[in-house]
Amino acid sequence: MILFMITKFTFINIFINNYYSNKSILHVMNMFFKISKSGFYLKIFRRLSLLILVFIIPAAIQLQSQNKPFTMEEIKSYPFPSSLTSSPGVARIAWVFNENGLRNIFVAEGPEFKARQLTNYSKDDGQGLSSVSVSFDGNWVVYIRGGDFGSNWDDALPVNPSFLPEPPKVQIWSVPFEGSEPILLGEGVNPVISPNSDYIAFIKSGQIWKIAIDGSTKSEKLFTARGRNSSPVWSPDGSRIAFVSNRQDHSFIGIYTDNETPVSWIDPSFNRDGSPRWSPDGTHITFIRQPGRGGSPKPVLEAHHSPWMIMTYEFSGGTAKQIWKAPETLRGSIPSTQGRTNLHWAAEGRIIFLSYHDGWPHLYSIPEEGGDPLLLTPGNFMAEYINLSSDGKWLVFAGNTGPDALDIDRRHIVRVPVDKPEMEVMTPGDGLEWTPVITPDGSSLVYISATSQQPPMPVKMDLKDRSTILLAEERLPENFPEKHLITPTQVIFKAEDGVTIHGTLFKPMGGPVKKPAVIYVHGGPPRQMLLGWHYSSYYSNAYAVNQYLASRGFIVLSVNYRLGIGYGYEFHRPVDGGTRGASEYKDIKAAGEWLAKQRFVDSKRIGIYGGSYGGYLTAMALGRNSDLFAAGVDISGVHDRTVNRTHSWLIPDRYERAPDSKEALETAWKSSPVSSIETWTSPVLIIHADDDRNVRFSESTDLAQRLIQKDVPMETLVIVDDTHHFMKQKNQLRVNNATVNFLIRYLHK
Repeated sequence: MILFMITKFTFINIFINNYYSNKSILHVMNMFFKISKSGFYLKIFRRLSLLILVFIIPAAIQLQSQNKPFTMEEIKSYPFPSSLTSSPGVARIAWVFNENGLRNIFVAEGPEFKARQLTNYSKDDGQGLSSVSVSFDGNWVVYIRGGDFGSNWDDALPVNPSFLPEPPKVQIWSVPFEGSEPILLGEGVNPVISPNSDYIAFIKSGQIWKIAIDGSTKSEKLFTARGRNSSPVWSPDGSRIAFVSNRQDHSFIGIYTDNETPVSWIDPSFNRDGSPRWSPDGTHITFIRQPGRGGSPKPVLEAHHSPWMIMTYEFSGGTAKQIWKAPETLRGSIPSTQGRTNLHWAAEGRIIFLSYHDGWPHLYSIPEEGGDPLLLTPGNFMAEYINLSSDGKWLVFAGNTGPDALDIDRRHIVRVPVDKPEMEVMTPGDGLEWTPVITPDGSSLVYISATSQQPPMPVKMDLKDRSTILLAEERLPENFPEKHLITPTQVIFKAEDGVTIHGTLFKPMGGPVKKPAVIYVHGGPPRQMLLGWHYSSYYSNAYAVNQYLASRGFIVLSVNYRLGIGYGYEFHRPVDGGTRGASEYKDIKAAGEWLAKQRFVDSKRIGIYGGSYGGYLTAMALGRNSDLFAAGVDISGVHDRTVNRTHSWLIPDRYERAPDSKEALETAWKSSPVSSIETWTSPVLIIHADDDRNVRFSESTDLAQRLIQKDVPMETLVIVDDTHHFMKQKNQLRVNNATVNFLIRYLHK
């Protein structure tokens, strides 16, 4: 009888605490307890109670823990790490933590790698920290404060979401690694520390400047050259600087030596040259060459090969030569994934690059004198966030590969030598890892790691015994709801044209048999959502929102639609995607139809939300299929793809026009949400920041006027003077809460 009472009251306590989501189960259990009081059932129930205590109650307790409510502030309280970097000369690392909008530099030093906060910025003012680097001698950390790097335009202009009378400047700072007050070096971008650890080269007003790393000298412009000059790269001995001079339809590689020596130009031609890299001994340079702009107009609606080649230049002979040319196929076009060609001059006389020509973004190694490239990373996966070790012998990168079939929707750290295809997955398992660096002594691998529950944190691996330690673990707040987060699962379905689509499903336990559902659509579009916390702060925020929605009883499906990365070239570059037909919308519609068929989804209560390109596809869904999508939140979306995109097709400043210009214009219009206003009936919340530097604010202004004229139920939220990335944490929380509250009001019963 005691066992009976313990079982009953344990169940009642658990399910009353979760009454809203489990009231039907509670009713059934109470009926069962009443029946079991009869003598006929008593013996059976005593035995059953033991089974319940051993198996069912622990599962119910887990359900109680998982369904425990948490606030948006709690799920957003994690410190997000970014800009992880290492000194090229000593085992000292640095990174940025964004803790509730407070961005600061943290450092650690081998062999202990005890994390330490280096700067003390104490306001949520929207000022980003970026371009973090550590000097060769390890004594200095350099960074930029301000701007919105990652924007499509004006990324180096001030950001002022706090409405200060005088906007904060975008400035370069240095700070001693051992600790002290940061030193203001001046306004500028793209700071690069000399290998001698004494000076910084940087860009200001399209020219190359230099300043002492300790601020002891005034900044000086090294030279004046036509065009926009950028991408400074110091020679190995610190005596020269290679740079790119962009002159619109062509660009040159220049070499600056000193004030007494004229700037020299490397094999100037009618081409676009870029990505200069020095040989380890400083006697050669390798670079990427693409054709100059011009030629007769090509059809807009056709995909075309984008040619490129790898060149080397020998200073002693003053000669340049081509050592490799990409295959003249669509796959052989210049890559557009992170780091693009990822050109490196490595040890063992090898030049490293990334190419898509076998259908996947893979790493290749080629002799410095030219020859056939060696595929270093065979397999159906991509490589990104690629780093060369200080000795030039190893490459480490993040790849969606590993022994588990689910690894295609994860990231793991992979290591491979520069001269043979003997790659090794260093971090197998169900976690996610990215941005790896090998310390200069070769003893440690440092990277950022996450799981489905644990948010991203820096980790150090001992390369001898493969043991790992979590750095700065004490920065995880006590109220972060890690134990209450669910583990998303992989789902695979097909679009109407047969294309296979991957999705990430957040399915909460308990609650009504049929739940409301929400589709999340990522931006980019070259992005991939993963089976856990994401390596981008923007999508880490989306992951937090999806977990929050799941905690509120929503089924959430995050869709990896075509145009995204991680599934090969044809998926990334469909010929009828974007303005050429928006074939990617088929994947969003297929996701909605897949949800509608699931027995655990209420097909009348399917919503959708997304930001940037995800906002565009959200608007497409509401315009084309209000019958399927009951409500949506459109954040910073593009709505008319004929605006600022088609002038060169129809009215170029020349006689010739693209042969299919009129058809292309019509296709772009039909690929725009505004072309489907007449069938848009579902309510929408439109959110946009008015200093957006990725999607013009006018896109949402125009859409709002059209929806008002159509009398579509609409709500709006404007974030004043913030950017596409909501640099201020307070603004991001406001957007998150508005999104969730709107979906709850329209989709929850």
